[in-house]
Amino acid sequence: MIGFLFSAQRPPDPRRINDAVVQRFEHIYEVDPALMRDHVRQHDFPAWDTRRIVESRWEHLGWMHAHWADSVISGDELISGDELMEDEP
Repeated sequence: MIGFLFSAQRPPDPRRINDAVVQRFEHIYEVDPALMRDHVRQHDFPAWDTRRIVESRWEHLGWMHAHWADSVISGDELISGDELMEDEP
């Protein structure tokens, strides 16, 4: 069992990015919880658990790339490729 005091691990206050997105940690974006309250019961997450979940997702993405991807491209490369395709007749 993991024990902790939530008051000692309270995430920082959210910083609004746009009407639907907030950011509590650098490079971690989340849907504004206020928009989801009618559909999903909201829970308080300690700061360490948010970081654990994000790190686990990066680890999974790395594994998927290592096992399934012939190459990995950035979002910028993907966007520029789409623009090139739009220019073609």
